[in-house]
Amino acid sequence: MTPDITKLNTALTYVKETFVGKNDVVDLLGICLLARENAFLYGPPGTAKSAIVRTLSATVTDGKNFEYLLTRFTEPNEIFGPFDIRRLKEGELRTNTEGMMPEASMVFLDEIFNANSAILNSLLMALNEKVFKRGKETKRLPALMFVGASNVLPEDEALNALFDRFLIRVMVENVSPDLLQQVLLAGRRLEQASGETIPGITADEVRELQQQCRSVDLAPIYEVYLNTIISLRNTGIAISDRRAVKLQNLIAASAMICGRAAATKSDLWILKHIWDTEEQIEILEGIINRIIESDDHPRAHPQARQNKAPDPEEVMKDVKALMEQWEAPQLSFEEQNVVKDKLRYLQTRCDWIRQGEQKQFVQQEIDRLWQKMLQSV
Repeated sequence: MTPDITKLNTALTYVKETFVGKNDVVDLLGICLLARENAFLYGPPGTAKSAIVRTLSATVTDGKNFEYLLTRFTEPNEIFGPFDIRRLKEGELRTNTEGMMPEASMVFLDEIFNANSAILNSLLMALNEKVFKRGKETKRLPALMFVGASNVLPEDEALNALFDRFLIRVMVENVSPDLLQQVLLAGRRLEQASGETIPGITADEVRELQQQCRSVDLAPIYEVYLNTIISLRNTGIAISDRRAVKLQNLIAASAMICGRAAATKSDLWILKHIWDTEEQIEILEGIINRIIESDDHPRAHPQARQNKAPDPEEVMKDVKALMEQWEAPQLSFEEQNVVKDKLRYLQTRCDWIRQGEQKQFVQQEIDRLWQKMLQSV
């Protein structure tokens, strides 16, 4: 393992120790930073989305950070900078980007889906090509990574292109009750911290790592990866050719952050986080876990071992709710189809319940509902 990777891992460990129960969030941000790809954080207010990004940004010691909370009325000047008045007097249209997004190493855009049409095109180009274009002005961006965040997923079709520019989608939730005490203590320490030495890595060192990441050997997993993309597309999960190409960078980053020069099947764990809707999260979890569970490489990424099986009680509750819905009087043909689609989804979740007796019990109830549906035909 190179010293540079050690420095990055030390920085990520510091962020994880600061934010208890957020290891998956920090690990995914670290992977995106190493791959120079964009990450989207999704979750309710108060789940430390902004604080995690700020702390990670602070570990990039000599970088310029840019953070902005977007509203529907945000103007291009607030993100990219105002026009340079001196140049304008000389008849030249130039943007004064000092202290603005075009000069930042780490960029965090909160409530990203408030982006309006005035800034959307420039934002799309910045996210996709790392280029700032305004009129005749074109500038390569030094950004190591863009992070967007929102409490909601986009509903406006015009924003789907913006959402698509974030390769990884990270669900950020409140921590489980058994970790709450540690969260309270860690939060108190964070408030009291003053002049604390933060382990860091320079922006240039990150760029060097990003270059090295491109040389990670993906040949050992190429066939598995190709078949996985085809399988996910057949499941109904949209993965464009562009996204399929870019996802290889994240697989390589997972290998490199573990100190490996070649990828293994375990590195495909990142594919659990390419969902478009909340309904796809557990579907991806099941499909990808099935692929990576046979990989027992001693230096697999820790997140590859974090298989989150469905809660049997929650699945059972959903099955009973569907049973009641099916037995409701005067159920229309369209409503019946909706119930059937939901039951197929619950069947997928049931397949991934680990405890045998619980799985069998839930499966029996699912089968019973299928029988009721067949009898009503």
